Amino acid sequence: MKTEMRRNGEIIVVTIPMMVKKRGGRKLIIAPPGAEETTRPRDDTLAKLVAKAHRWLRQLESGQFASMRAIAEQEKIDESYVAKVLRLTLLAPDIIEAILNDRHPDVLTWRELAKPFPMEWEKQREQWGV
Repeated sequence: MKTEMRRNGEIIVVTIPMMVKKRGGRKLIIAPPGAEETTRPRDDTLAKLVAKAHRWLRQLESGQFASMRAIAEQEKIDESYVAKVLRLTLLAPDIIEAILNDRHPDVLTWRELAKPFPMEWEKQREQWGV
C-alpha cells in the first residue's frame, strides 16, 4: 500500500491501489499482490445453499417431502431452483469443505454452480481449480 499525502489547502490525499471484484453478488475490494493480508469479508451465500441442499436431501430421504415439487410448493419457489440447489449435494467433499470455510476459488459462484457440472469429483476439481 502506498500512502501519499499532500496538503492542498485543507485536503489530504491518500492513494491506495486496489481492485474491485464481484463475488456472490457482492463487491469485494482486493488488495494488490504483496500488500498486507487482511481478513476478507465472509460471503456465506454458497455455504447457505450447500446447507439448504443437504437439508432438502435429508427431507426427501426421510419421506418428509415426496418430491422436489413438494419442496418447491412448501417453500413457494420454482421447482427448477430446487433441482439446481439439490445438485450441490453432488459436489466433491473437499469442494464442499472449501465452500463452508470460505476458501473456494473466486470462480466458484452460485451462477457457476447453477450451470450443469460434471458428477466426477476429479473433473469438478479440474473445472474449478480446487
